[in-house]
Amino acid sequence: MTLLEAIEARHSVRAYKEKPLAEETAKLLEEKIAELNQVGNLHIHLIKDEPKAFQGTLAKYGKFRGVTNYFVMAGEKEEGLNERIGYYGEQLVLYAQILGLNTCWVGLSYKKIADTFVLDEGEKVACYIAVGYGETQGVGHKIKTVEQVSNASDITPSWFKKGIEAVLLAPTAVNQQKFTFEHVGVKNGKHQVRAKKGFSMIGYTQIDLGIAKCHFEIGAGKENFEWV
Repeated sequence: MTLLEAIEARHSVRAYKEKPLAEETAKLLEEKIAELNQVGNLHIHLIKDEPKAFQGTLAKYGKFRGVTNYFVMAGEKEEGLNERIGYYGEQLVLYAQILGLNTCWVGLSYKKIADTFVLDEGEKVACYIAVGYGETQGVGHKIKTVEQVSNASDITPSWFKKGIEAVLLAPTAVNQQKFTFEHVGVKNGKHQVRAKKGFSMIGYTQIDLGIAKCHFEIGAGKENFEWV
């Protein structure tokens, strides 16, 4: 499965089978986490066989069931952390999909369990991501159009529209899709793209933007443009 195929196949899953992560699968996830922590300056943790974080009122409200494995998405408190969490976290999510797992980004429907992970001084948790073997593969949801989130047209490059199509499949908080992508022209022979978050009473727009930018790069091809 390619990354683009993983984008198309992946849906948020909230109910999981009572099945521990395969040993080799967990090892591969840990290796990927180490890589992403290094390049993204993050402190992601994989927590295995721990059911308490997704028990109780919040988890029931979020309709979570059977979650015993999850990623703790954390890093140093600084500007840009949430966008990096989204960008690198979605790389982890898509890698999990390729490994045959299911996932769900979680903003509120969890509780922190003592002694499951340790943060360094100055770090904070941004969110969790449930991971495991889903009872189903999830279902798609209504999405916006290319025109609603970008300036794609007959005169923008074809790869730009492909990037936007991948963006529209990106998970966002309550499916809000509060972002815009703009092809702003060519400078020094390089196409330039600007991505901006919109306003939301719900929040999480910076994480959502990071996820969307990850999808755009996969769909459009990183070699075709630069961010401005």
